Amino acid sequence: MEFDVKELTSEHIYKLMVSSIVPRPIAWISTVSKDGVFNIAPFSFYNGITSEPPLVVVSIGKKDSGVKKDTWKNIDEVGDFVINLVTYDLIEKMNITATAFDENVDEFIEAGLTPVPSIDVKAPRIKESPVNIECKKHMIIDIADMGVVIGEIVRFHIDDNLINEKGYIDNRKLKIVGRMGGADYCLVSAENIFTIKRLDKK
Repeated sequence: MEFDVKELTSEHIYKLMVSSIVPRPIAWISTVSKDGVFNIAPFSFYNGITSEPPLVVVSIGKKDSGVKKDTWKNIDEVGDFVINLVTYDLIEKMNITATAFDENVDEFIEAGLTPVPSIDVKAPRIKESPVNIECKKHMIIDIADMGVVIGEIVRFHIDDNLINEKGYIDNRKLKIVGRMGGADYCLVSAENIFTIKRLDKK
């Protein structure tokens, strides 16, 4: 089958994209509003783009009412955010935070999660997540109804048991969750990780 994008609806394009660009990492973003209300929401149009400087990108849409989602608004107004990794044991709590709550609702309370202070940013971290990445707003690019947020990483918080002897996070221990199409997710566990070395590397 072939699909000419010019002949597709935006919904059909979305479905093909999210089910072919897989698995996608999940940025479980915690922010704080200028009025001090905590917010958490997951986003899977997300990735790292450079390591020098250390930049990440995440695409955030608007609510059905046409206004900016709380995460977008908070990052724009306050200037920072935290990316918390989603592990298998946290998937149900993550799903709660995907709900379109009113902007005055604290998702930490709704999902039964614990906010802890960050060091370099105002946004709180999720205590239950084993990896928290503090980020400051680098820029936000408005594209149609999306805010493409580029953030600069300023600090990592990583569980002591997760760093291996080579300085990597041990993904075999992490049990990270990825996003597939629709309501589907995948689990990265020790038994489905394999190693293949580049031919030009010893």
